[in-house]
Amino acid sequence: MSTTTDLGTPALRSGTELVPRHDAGDPPQTGKSFTSDQEVRWCPGCGDYAVLKAVQSFLPDLGLRRENIVFVSGIGCSSRFPYYLDTYGMHSIHGRAPSIATGIATAREDLSVWVVTGDGDALSIGGNHLIHALRRNVNMTILLFNNRIYGLTKGQYSPTSEVGKVTKSTPVGSLDHPFNPVSLALGAEASFVARTIDSDRKHLTAVLAAAAAHRGTSFVEIYQNCPIFNDGAFDAIKDNETKEHAIIPLVHGEPITFGSRDAATGRGDKALVRAAGGVEVVDTASVTDDQLLVHDAHHPDPSTAFAISRLTDAGYLNRSPIGIFRQVERPTYDDQARAQVADAQAAVEGTDHDRLTRLLNAGDTWAVG
Repeated sequence: MSTTTDLGTPALRSGTELVPRHDAGDPPQTGKSFTSDQEVRWCPGCGDYAVLKAVQSFLPDLGLRRENIVFVSGIGCSSRFPYYLDTYGMHSIHGRAPSIATGIATAREDLSVWVVTGDGDALSIGGNHLIHALRRNVNMTILLFNNRIYGLTKGQYSPTSEVGKVTKSTPVGSLDHPFNPVSLALGAEASFVARTIDSDRKHLTAVLAAAAAHRGTSFVEIYQNCPIFNDGAFDAIKDNETKEHAIIPLVHGEPITFGSRDAATGRGDKALVRAAGGVEVVDTASVTDDQLLVHDAHHPDPSTAFAISRLTDAGYLNRSPIGIFRQVERPTYDDQARAQVADAQAAVEGTDHDRLTRLLNAGDTWAVG
């Protein structure tokens, strides 16, 4: 595998020398190098601040020039992100950021392309655009901020809000069954799917590094608190007294256990094992070591990863798998599109069509005035 999940410098997404590197002779890059002069305008306590700081601090690790990084966003609180980064960026159309990013990534192999979106922007009006970007496997990283509410429009229920959610638009409780963004991405056969938390800086940064290094579409769901319209939605996985029982940590190559940790083995008192139709939670002491489910993010079949994602509690998130669910390699849309263009150009070399093309691209051929 060419990707990495550690905190080291990630490899170039493109796998080529086409992306200009930050030259060693240039001034060293820091988080400030990627911080714009715009005033950050989110509500006090918003989880977006933590994600922004983590991204700004992480971008120097890419080793890329700022002009070769582009962030595309849609509409929503999270979509202000490009304003606060000193890179190229585009605050685009509601739900359409993945489509616009597809065009950028296909036309410009020399760019590192990122999409910042929210649960409403990506999964409601933008749902169709998201799933097609994932199935095409375009070279981009999609960060989906999930606060399980519409924040910018003042607290309506979103596609990830739990059944019974009381909001301004559902005063007697939502009737909609929520999307599980990770399950959706795995169902679309995305080649890289992960989930992390805004307040866990170390884990968030590690996931960003792996996502940036992955060749293809990287989809990262980030649980992000909205203190104004949905405060406390992630208390179970953030509170020190409950999080070890609520978080199911996924680490490639390791047995999946959680809950109270045994000091000697480091394993939790709960574990995942295979079961008819998927996986189930059991007491670790009730099974043998060879029965424990070992996480395999690199398996070509996403079925087990999907089954793990279904363990997510859609109510108060008293239980949620966190980590990299899937990380596999397959051909990318933009690489193949560029290859088709190159083949077509090679087929007409030396023909009148090729000579005309060279003439049209030769620069000024006359002066006016």
